[in-house]
Amino acid sequence: MILVDLAGVGASRPGRPLFTDLSVTVASGDRLGLVGLNGTGKSTLLRVMAGRTDPESGTVRTGRDVRIRMLEQRPVLPAGTVRAAVGEGWEAAAVLERLGMGPLADADVATLSGGQAKRVALAQVLVAESDLLLLDEPTNHLDIDAITWLEERLARFRGGLVLVTHDRHVLDRVTTRVLELDRGKGYVHDGGYAGYLEGKARREEQAAASESTRRNLARRELAWLRRGAPARTRKPKARIDAATAVVSGGPQAAARSGALDLHFGTPRLGDKVVELHGVGHRYGPGPGSPLLFSGLDMLLDQRERLGIVGANGSGKSTLLDVIAGRLAPSQGRVERGPTVRLGYYDQTGSTLEQALRVREVITDGLLLERFWFDADAQWAPVGTLSGGERRRLQLLVVLGERPNVLLLDEPTNDLDLDTLRALEDFLEDWPGALVVVSHDRAFLARTVETTLALAPAGAGKAGGSSGSAPESRESVGAGGGPGRSGRSGQSGQLGRSARSGRSASTLARLLRNAERDVAGLAERRDALSASMANAGSNHEALREIGSQLAEAQAALDAAEERWLALAEEAESPG
Repeated sequence: MILVDLAGVGASRPGRPLFTDLSVTVASGDRLGLVGLNGTGKSTLLRVMAGRTDPESGTVRTGRDVRIRMLEQRPVLPAGTVRAAVGEGWEAAAVLERLGMGPLADADVATLSGGQAKRVALAQVLVAESDLLLLDEPTNHLDIDAITWLEERLARFRGGLVLVTHDRHVLDRVTTRVLELDRGKGYVHDGGYAGYLEGKARREEQAAASESTRRNLARRELAWLRRGAPARTRKPKARIDAATAVVSGGPQAAARSGALDLHFGTPRLGDKVVELHGVGHRYGPGPGSPLLFSGLDMLLDQRERLGIVGANGSGKSTLLDVIAGRLAPSQGRVERGPTVRLGYYDQTGSTLEQALRVREVITDGLLLERFWFDADAQWAPVGTLSGGERRRLQLLVVLGERPNVLLLDEPTNDLDLDTLRALEDFLEDWPGALVVVSHDRAFLARTVETTLALAPAGAGKAGGSSGSAPESRESVGAGGGPGRSGRSGQSGQLGRSARSGRSASTLARLLRNAERDVAGLAERRDALSASMANAGSNHEALREIGSQLAEAQAALDAAEERWLALAEEAESPG
């Protein structure tokens, strides 16, 4: 079943076109990833598919009675509580729980952070009945466990899916085709992220071969034109025009010129960088407030490569704020060396005045060009930039301060794939110290050597990063003893349920199992209900199916009660 069909669609933004003559069809079962450089029109294309924005050219046809749900990059929630926004019932509660918003179900949406609002909007979209899901950066602000769960849920979704994401693992595991927006055109690649890379490399090879052919032809035509004025006057004008076009022509301009060169002078670090001694921090100001983490000892060295991972709410951003000096810790002390020049790229980014032009934010034109803001983009108002372009400008503001210690909080959010790869290359050779909070498994695998895992109740683990995702190899500081692993470590209390003493990881596993039980029993109940509807007047069949249906409903009710009890236990303070 065709869900949406775009034919010859075009759109632009002030100063330049985004895409032209773009045609794409999405049918039931399609899994389409949408990629491209920041500012190429990915979010605009999603809004066109959803019917929220009219294209400037072309036509958009939607299947009859197709239910379309869209997650915006910056969604707006209706007034009221989180629960009211997402809905009542078991599924709504389960989705909120898996996205880390269960404890805030009764909170007013007006009090939520941007990341929390994005998770609520994602839950809202996933719970609603839909035939076509349009998701714009759904993994932003999710922790690694939530992303894994989202991958599994999207894999089970039977409708059509169009997904804008920078997460290379999600692209590979969820999508079957990738639509690449490049310089106003669309290119479809079979397969996930790997298929996109192969298709893009093949297109660039073909472009290089075509340019080689053009150069050879240009040399021949140039020689022909230079045979002298008398000869040239006898040659047909059409041949002269064609030869001139070949000579003056050239390859299509690159989407971005040159590599991302960020090595513009990093001050030398002394022997002492940042030290944390017995550091802990609480949710609230009072001494009775629960601890996020405690007993944390950490020594960062001159070439630190530390990743911080953990569930949402476990204190990752708070720990960065403590390291940066934005927050005074509730316990312990933080010492910084005299040569430290700290750059902090947080989740919100520095506040940028919307009316300012890019060149007024960063006056160094050469620096802007190094960061892929060309002459036109340098004079664009900040308010006209895409979300990814704005984040790239904010990152440039931080790097422009010439730090030698970098704190990056979810740096991959909204950045395009090319910028991510270039940033990874930069960090690999960067001479300073690096601490990264991220849910992007591929980014962590390339940029960090040691991981510190924070658990919601304050558990700390540290270990090496390998493979496609960082793994915590060693539990550190269990039971409050001192912990140290490599250059960093944490001591603290492992998160456990106050009721049963079960660990957070055990409860998470039991919750996953209970959720699968509920889903399976719900499918069996629905199948039996359908069988009963088709049984007609066969009383014997109706009696048998009715008995089975009653048993299935009772089992489903019991499974839902088990899930609710486990969810309540997981939320209880340790």
